[in-house]
Amino acid sequence: MDQLNEKFSGLTFGERLGFKKTDDGFATKAIHAGQEPEQWKCRAVVPLISLSTTFKQFAPAQHAGYEYSRSGNPTRNVLETCLAALDNAKFALTFASGLGAQTAIISTLKTGDAIITGDDVYGGTNRLFRNLAVNMGMEVIFVDMTDLKNLERAMKENVKLVWLETPTNPSMKVIDIENVCKFVHENSKAIVLVDNTFLSPYFQRPIDLGADAVTYSLTKYMNGHADVVMGSIATSNSKLYESLKFYQNATGIVPSPFDCYLVNRSLKTLALRMEHHFKTSVAIAKYLETHDRVERVMHPALPSHPQYDITLKQTYGHSGIFSFYLRNGNLESSTKFLQALKIFMIAESLGGFESLVELPSVMTHASVPEEQRAELGINDGLIRVSVGLENAKDLIEDFENAFKVI
Repeated sequence: MDQLNEKFSGLTFGERLGFKKTDDGFATKAIHAGQEPEQWKCRAVVPLISLSTTFKQFAPAQHAGYEYSRSGNPTRNVLETCLAALDNAKFALTFASGLGAQTAIISTLKTGDAIITGDDVYGGTNRLFRNLAVNMGMEVIFVDMTDLKNLERAMKENVKLVWLETPTNPSMKVIDIENVCKFVHENSKAIVLVDNTFLSPYFQRPIDLGADAVTYSLTKYMNGHADVVMGSIATSNSKLYESLKFYQNATGIVPSPFDCYLVNRSLKTLALRMEHHFKTSVAIAKYLETHDRVERVMHPALPSHPQYDITLKQTYGHSGIFSFYLRNGNLESSTKFLQALKIFMIAESLGGFESLVELPSVMTHASVPEEQRAELGINDGLIRVSVGLENAKDLIEDFENAFKVI
């Protein structure tokens, strides 16, 4: 046992499970990047909240960096600087929501352009692509990108955006980011954008793997306190950044300074929170995998996951999000099970300190066409779990008690 302790001394939970060795200094960047007290005359250690909607100018068109809060705000700038640092990117922009960030991306395209996206994406993303993008004259192609051959067959000259979500929502499929980026960049002029909401930059940094940009619903793990709705995009592509910056201002999909302050605050504990989410979700997933009322567990940190090797190759660990199928589950049995839970709450969203469960077929993915849900296996027996920061033993007992009613 002493030798075992020595072997694992100083290693993160993820490294002990065979995940990538994380870079040193992530927590330091989350605490200090963009937070320099010297930027304020009062040298405040905690960045100030600038609620002003407008800023006095020295003379017409001569300002001190800020004109109007929609086009730029000191509090928002602090957050965007920190977000860029966490993804090892040059730039970051924040938006009123995750879907607001996606709307900005779509706005950079034009009629006749094509988008290739994963077949298993968040229901709101699916709806945005099928309705807004298609109505703007764009073509949207849904592809299972766990097999690169599917992407190769779908690629054509007018594809301008390849949209990845990995792990996917809610089936938890893992896509090889590096291989996809290499193929796309060698065979097209399209940009590759990765929705990294499920993992945060603590566990996965897509730009380091070749992606052109990374987007988040900051509502989830990045804020982590279930009290802010916001989105972001980070990139090192200056042309893409300038285009997105224009649409951020022109469309007005900006977050409030107070919400920016809250997310900036939350990033200070991101590393600590993600480690706890990771450990507890693995413990619960292992418990569920052995339960006779569970048909299958989809958790990328389990060796049973079909893309387990890719997970270890490109991530530093996993969050608190995973899914599982009730054995012979249907709407009635799933509803009874979920209603019997006392600590886990039935609610949409994920990534907060509180543990949540939901039924994607009638909740987050209800807007996905029925035939597409059937093809993806999003049926009434599929349950998505967001493990919070509670005690693992209490959460397992909560599941155990709920299984007794079905």
